[in-house]
Amino acid sequence: MILAIDIGNTSTKVAQFENNSLIDKIQFNTGEFTERFLEYFSSLPPNTPVILTSVAQNENEIVLWLEKNVHLEKISHHSQMPFSNKYATPHTLGIDRMVLAAGATLAFPDTNRLVIDAGTCITYDFIDRQNNYLGGAISPGLQMRYNALEHYTAKLPLLTPYNIQKIIGNDTKESIHVGVAKAISYEIEGFIRDYEKKFPNLTIILTGGDTLFLAKRLKNAIFANSNFLLESLNALYQYTIENDKKNSRKS
Repeated sequence: MILAIDIGNTSTKVAQFENNSLIDKIQFNTGEFTERFLEYFSSLPPNTPVILTSVAQNENEIVLWLEKNVHLEKISHHSQMPFSNKYATPHTLGIDRMVLAAGATLAFPDTNRLVIDAGTCITYDFIDRQNNYLGGAISPGLQMRYNALEHYTAKLPLLTPYNIQKIIGNDTKESIHVGVAKAISYEIEGFIRDYEKKFPNLTIILTGGDTLFLAKRLKNAIFANSNFLLESLNALYQYTIENDKKNSRKS
């Protein structure tokens, strides 16, 4: 059994894996991490290993606490990865993007892969069939677009995502919903179309908090999995263990 933890600036996800199957998951406010995690972890077997990825601003405080209390494997830019990082500035690549790229590489061998993570931002990460990570793109996410319309105008209201099917909004609120939702759909489908032209045999993975909202709107054949980052953490942990065993046998 292992625990996979994804710590964001606002929320944290903790998933429990047994024999590579996700058997339990909780989500809570990152500010409540110590209290909520200790409560959850106390019900698990002693010495349960923990693998962690984090983009939280108070990451150091959380990591220090975990290092004192659990058997921790923290993913960093120095961690072993199943792909070659061809990013021009590899140490600026987000750890969460690295984990997703690793998960795609391990889950879908011998193919080109495009991972689309629809969260606060929408990130696009491409790994070719030779397991080279080449880069991708970053754009504003769903809620960020709604926030920007309200913040940078005098009269537009702040709305929450709504899965509108129209292409013509007949009032201001509908026009915002159509504009935001359609723009994201067109953006993602445009990226996919361009990648498919250049890289045949393309596997597309859609993940992140807005997976379900966007998957309903996309026409392309995709693997939609909102838990893909947590599953990728688990796969990366198993990959690390296997590599350590191989290295120990060689020595």
